[in-house]
Amino acid sequence: MAIYRGAGGAGDAVGDSASEVLLALQAKDAAVAAQVAAEAAQAAAELAETNAETAETNAETAETNAETAATNAAASASAASTSASNAASSASTASTSASNASTSATNAASSASAASTSASNAASSASSASTSASTATTQATNAANSATAAATSATNAANSASAASTSATNAANSATAAQTAETNAETAETNAAASASAASTSASNAASSASAASTSASNAASSATSASGSASTATTQASNAASSASAAATSATNASNSASAAATSATNAANSATSAANSASAAAASATLAASYTPSQTGNAGKYLKTNGTNTSWDAIEINTADITGTLPIANGGTGATTASGARSSLGLGTAATANSTDFDPAGTAVALAIALG
Repeated sequence: MAIYRGAGGAGDAVGDSASEVLLALQAKDAAVAAQVAAEAAQAAAELAETNAETAETNAETAETNAETAATNAAASASAASTSASNAASSASTASTSASNASTSATNAASSASAASTSASNAASSASSASTSASTATTQATNAANSATAAATSATNAANSASAASTSATNAANSATAAQTAETNAETAETNAAASASAASTSASNAASSASAASTSASNAASSATSASGSASTATTQASNAASSASAAATSATNASNSASAAATSATNAANSATSAANSASAAAASATLAASYTPSQTGNAGKYLKTNGTNTSWDAIEINTADITGTLPIANGGTGATTASGARSSLGLGTAATANSTDFDPAGTAVALAIALG
């Protein structure tokens, strides 16, 4: 027959106890799992905190890189300014060289003009020398004519001795004059040669000055080209400085983004820590709930756990109730049977009609039992 278990209805006390214990064990396992989850959440929070610190370090590194880039950009800008100043100096030098070249060209033109004048003067001197030579030739011819006339006069000496003597003196004077004229012609020729040499030297100097002027002009062009190259370099360096400044701005933006990501990671870490705390709280609540499945054992020795379908409680086993089922064996004080005849047979008793005094012990226990069994 079923054992009455209170308002919850019939059931198996051993099975229900096992179920309650199983539920308690399951609750305990849930509490352990919750504790493990809480520890895992705590580890995740610590990892998130470490990641946040790493992100913060990366942000600081990015900020340092941005400052370095800005410093490099400032240095590049300074170098570009210096290059621009050098380019301006080169342009000024080129302008000075061009002015010197112009002066040299003017001087060369003046030297060429002076050479032309010297050449003209030499030509004039040569012409004068030619004229002096012609004059000397004429005077020589005149001297010859005078000599002829002297011969004629000598022939006529008898008649004109005085005239002949005078003519001879005149002839001597004419010869001296002719010699002097020839010497003057040679001197004029020498002077003409010296003037021609001076003119050639002046022309050579003029050519050298012109070559120097050409070289100065070429140097000025080279300086202008160098100045243009320096200006181009300055422009390139300025562009590089602008690029460096842009890179620095980008690095600063990246640093800001990294800092924002670090803040987000820190927030996530805080949320994870909060979740871990909530999980730990839930685990504690689960443990408390698991403990509530079993009533207090204090003062309940020898009792068993039972339920009325809603609450559990301890109860003593009462043999006069329907708390137990099954057949009680003889070894435990029972009959080992479920019927009266079976009990008599188990106890070695006859039926009530055949019972005699030998069926009972002196204490009367067997008689009472036989009567109880009918």
